[in-house]
Amino acid sequence: MSSIVDRRTFLSATLGAVALGLTACAGDDEPDAALAAAPLTDSVPKGTVLTVGDKEHQKAIEFSGLVDSLTFEVKWANISGGPQTLEAFRADALDIGAVADIPPIHSHWTGIPTKIVASRFRQDPLDHAIYRLGIAPGVAVTTLADIRGKRIAYSPGQAQGALVLRVLHKAGLSKQDVELVELPSTNDVYGTALASHQVDVAPIGGVQIKRYESKYGKDGAKTIPHGLRDDPGHLYAPTSVLAEPAKAAAIRQYVRVWAKAWRWREAHPDEWIERYYVKDQGLTTEDGRWIVENTGLADIPASWTDAIARHQETIDLLAKETGNKPLKAEDLYDRRYESVAADALTAGGAG
Repeated sequence: MSSIVDRRTFLSATLGAVALGLTACAGDDEPDAALAAAPLTDSVPKGTVLTVGDKEHQKAIEFSGLVDSLTFEVKWANISGGPQTLEAFRADALDIGAVADIPPIHSHWTGIPTKIVASRFRQDPLDHAIYRLGIAPGVAVTTLADIRGKRIAYSPGQAQGALVLRVLHKAGLSKQDVELVELPSTNDVYGTALASHQVDVAPIGGVQIKRYESKYGKDGAKTIPHGLRDDPGHLYAPTSVLAEPAKAAAIRQYVRVWAKAWRWREAHPDEWIERYYVKDQGLTTEDGRWIVENTGLADIPASWTDAIARHQETIDLLAKETGNKPLKAEDLYDRRYESVAADALTAGGAG
């Protein structure tokens, strides 16, 4: 597998490829129709190999024993996030990846046609938001309107970047009303940037919220809710992969196992915390428990209709703010897989 380039370099290359991507996607209608009409088979041919980039959930599939139910060879790729996943797709080094709702949009804008094959959301999404807005120590921001004139961390092509644009829209502001500072959203880059006053506001998520408040709260740092849904999580794959009947069947089987592993995580929180967050990720038990309690339960719907409508709103906003060509959200989904995950839960639970 090719080496993973610096995320900032890849983002620059991504933006530079937009024009090429629009040309490449212009003739996608006929292939899309052929793909939609192709039946999914239940059996996976012998010798089928699926390369999967789903780092965190890989562990749930393994710990639960559900990996033993896969009838094909799965190769786990040490890949996560939109930029790495798109790079791997471009290099034909990955068959399916786990991302939020922005990478599937940018894949089409950069000439890599893909389709979503599974979707997960959060029950009570506003109570269990993934991100909060981190506020730098001493910066006077208590409401969304207060971000006017502030320096805001921004990562194009990623969920955090889209969230910033959505927050501006909700606050009645434009990009011209703030200063967007492009920073990669890897690890704790945003938390460090806030603490050192490189930026005034940044979307931070997961355990970084707890750590930021604990470490810098005494200096006046804080986080505030943004009040928007930020909960989509998807599996997606290049259309070229989905056009291969053997891999399409393997993906169907993987989606079933993927769904059951979510229920396993929820049914075994203590084991998940100890084996993944503590032993695998090096977090404390307290941090792991905070993550689990603030994640909420997974909502895996049998219908994508509402999700597609919300995705369209995001696409329309991004197209307007970035100058890219609008897309039909419907075209981002392979609806052959629409009920596969939910049906697996109905049929077999978490195992």
